[in-house]
Amino acid sequence: MSKPHKEDYVKYRINLAKETLDAAKDLAEKDHWISVMNRLYYVCYYSISALLYENDINATTHSGVKRQFSKHFIMTGKIDKSLGKVFAKVFDLRQKGDYGDFFDLDKEQTLPYFEPVEKLLKTIETLLKD
Repeated sequence: MSKPHKEDYVKYRINLAKETLDAAKDLAEKDHWISVMNRLYYVCYYSISALLYENDINATTHSGVKRQFSKHFIMTGKIDKSLGKVFAKVFDLRQKGDYGDFFDLDKEQTLPYFEPVEKLLKTIETLLKD
């Protein structure tokens, strides 16, 4: 399989982020809060991956994506630090939810992340258009 064109890959990842956001909303309606957090993390991950790829920044692991995003977009001020903190927090909660035993989330802990995750996605879409 040949390497996809940059534009196709970026578009694919952004569309995947949007689809994943819809899945998070569906899971929230069923009160599946750990799964919601997982999906919110992946909204961030897919959109950030698209941004890194568009800018020829390589990251092969989830921690690498987090590190490169911080280095090239948060520390430089291209993306507001508050959104970097949201990604870091969602990253940590997703890790605990996916791999930790006896860890639970509820509606009050999870719902507040929807708005900033959507804001991060929109911010990345704007940067990709510029």
